[in-house]
Amino acid sequence: MDWMLRDLAATVPGIGHIVLLSSDGLCMAQHGDDRDSSERIAAAASGIKSLAQSVAREMPGEDESLRLVLLEMAGGYFYLMSAGERSYLAVTASPTVEPGLVSQRMRDLVLRIGEHLSSAPRTPERAAP
Repeated sequence: MDWMLRDLAATVPGIGHIVLLSSDGLCMAQHGDDRDSSERIAAAASGIKSLAQSVAREMPGEDESLRLVLLEMAGGYFYLMSAGERSYLAVTASPTVEPGLVSQRMRDLVLRIGEHLSSAPRTPERAAP
């Protein structure tokens, strides 16, 4: 799946990391410098997802699902988008990137391959007899 993420990075100059993560924060695929950074981004993204869902509960309507979170910081941008059932796409980008272009390309990727981006539900381990 990493090649799909590389394609996203190639179409938008300024993208740093791209991480596909499960709803519980596990890195399922990545594009960027190294696996350790991707694992940290996945864990942080999972926390941001939880915070965004808490805020969504305070908004009118019944739907608490996350669509897109965008954070702008001095060092650049962080995007988090729902990518399929129990999966999310996280992207870091430089401060010079076109913010709307990143979210548009992320959405295009999710629409194109969304059913392949889902994460199976985790089942609790059973105790040994």
